[in-house]
Amino acid sequence: MRKILIAALAASTLVPGMASAQSAGEVRRGQQEVQRDQRDVRQAQQQGDWPKAQRARQETREDQREVNEDWRDYRKSHRQVFQRGTYNAPRGMRYRPVSAGFTFQRAFYSNRYQLNDYRSYRLPNPGYNHRWVRYGNDAVLVDTRTGRALRVINGFFW
Repeated sequence: MRKILIAALAASTLVPGMASAQSAGEVRRGQQEVQRDQRDVRQAQQQGDWPKAQRARQETREDQREVNEDWRDYRKSHRQVFQRGTYNAPRGMRYRPVSAGFTFQRAFYSNRYQLNDYRSYRLPNPGYNHRWVRYGNDAVLVDTRTGRALRVINGFFW
């Protein structure tokens, strides 16, 4: 009887960990599916098969919508990850809403504002010479060579 209870306890502690790993895997598979769909679009366009390219674009939009819904669900269920302290802009500067293409001064994407743990937020890998930074309650992907915002996720933090 004691062994059964211990096994049940062990199983109950493993289930939440498996559930979160499964959802992370689902997100990864969804992103891979979007990439496959984008590749299909490019191939269809190169071959001149416009109806196929249009269907592939529609599939890409649907898969991207699913990935976004999965991310929003993750964000809702892990609110504590997205709660950050108050934002203090660099000295003499202040926050104002921006969009992709805006050029930041170097102080805004310094180490103080960098999101080193972008994986815990399920943000994509920033890539070479790119950096995820916190700007107000937004997450911004910045090209560190030019200071240009490549992607802005408004209202990212609670």
